[in-house]
Amino acid sequence: MKWVAVVVLGAHALLHLLGFAKAWDFASLPQLTSVISRTWGLGWLMAGLLVAATTVLLAIDARQMWLVGAVALLLSQAVVVSAWHDAWAGTLANLLLLLVVTHGWLTEGPGSYRARFDREVSAGLTRAAAQPLVTEADLAPLPVPVQRYLRRTGAVGQPRVWNYHVRFRGRIRNGPEARWMPFEAEQMSFADQPTRLFLMRARMFGVPVEAFHQFGGGHASMKVTLAGAFRIEDARGPEMDRAETVTHFNDMCLMAPATLIDPRIAWESVDDTTARARFTSADQTIAATLHFDNAGQLVNFVSDDRARTEEGGVFRPRRFSTPVRDYRQFGATRVMSYGEARWRMPDSEFTYGEFHVLEVVYNVR
Repeated sequence: MKWVAVVVLGAHALLHLLGFAKAWDFASLPQLTSVISRTWGLGWLMAGLLVAATTVLLAIDARQMWLVGAVALLLSQAVVVSAWHDAWAGTLANLLLLLVVTHGWLTEGPGSYRARFDREVSAGLTRAAAQPLVTEADLAPLPVPVQRYLRRTGAVGQPRVWNYHVRFRGRIRNGPEARWMPFEAEQMSFADQPTRLFLMRARMFGVPVEAFHQFGGGHASMKVTLAGAFRIEDARGPEMDRAETVTHFNDMCLMAPATLIDPRIAWESVDDTTARARFTSADQTIAATLHFDNAGQLVNFVSDDRARTEEGGVFRPRRFSTPVRDYRQFGATRVMSYGEARWRMPDSEFTYGEFHVLEVVYNVR
C-alpha cells in the first residue's frame, strides 16, 4: 500500500511541473487551456516540490512526513482549484495525499503512541543512575551457570546497565492456526525503576496495526489501533501487570545480562546448566527457570507466571518460554539475536512470536 502511494504521489508531483512550464513559457502545452500567471506558475512549482518531498519522506518512513505533506496538500489543492477546468483530476491524488497525511499524523503526531513512547523515554532519561563496573565480586552470590553466562556475554568489567534500547523485526500471531503478521518494534527498558516501553507496528491483511505496551510502577497496559485511528484493544489489570513483570524479567535475562546482579532477584541453583529465579517488582513476585548450554549461553527461559488472553477475553495461566539462539556482539556485550515466544497449551506447544534483534544499545543518555 505504501509503495502504491509513493508511485501515485510521485507522478502527481511531476504533473505539477506542467503548470510551471506553461506559466513560464518553457512549453506550449496546448492541452492546458487555462491561463496561468507566472505567480501561479511558481505556486505550481512549489506544490510539485513539496509533494515530491512528501513522497521521498514517505518512502523512507520519515517521522515528520505528515508536516511537510500537510503543507503540500494545501498548496497543491490551491493550484488545482486555480486551474480547475484542466486540473480537477489532481483532487483525486490529493485525496490520497490527505489519507497519507492523516495516517502520518495519527501515528507520528503529538497524540500518537510514538509521541507517548518518546515522552516516557525522555522522562526516564532524566533520572541519573550510578554505573559502577560489574566485578567478579558481584557475580559471587549467583548460581554457577548464571556466573558463567555473565562472563560469556562480556558483562564483567563493563558498566552496570540501567537502561537499554532495542530494535526488533519479526512476526507474530494470535494462535497456532492464525495468520502471521510481520512487524517492526522498538523498545526502551529501565532497570533502576523496572520499566518497559514497547512500540510495535505490524500489518494485518495489509492494514497497519500499531501496539503500545507500557509497564512501570508495577502496572501495565497494552493499547492496539488499526490504521492509527480505530482502537481495537485496551488491556490492563492485575493479569496484565503480572504478565508484563514476567516479560520485563525475560528481557533482562535475554538482552541485558548485566542486570542479573540486581538484589530484587532471588536465585536458586538447580544444576550446572539450570537456575531458578524469583524477581520482585512493586507488589509482584514472579518465578522463572533459566536453561543454559555447556558453552554458558542462555538457551531458554521458562515461566508459569504469565497468563494468555483466550476466547472471550479470559486470561488463562499458560507456560511461557523463549528459546533463543544466534548469539552475536552488540557493542561490548554478546547476547542472542534470535528468539521465539511460545505458549504451552494443554495438548501442544506453539510459537506465537519470532524476534530478530537488530540493535541493542546500553545506558542511553
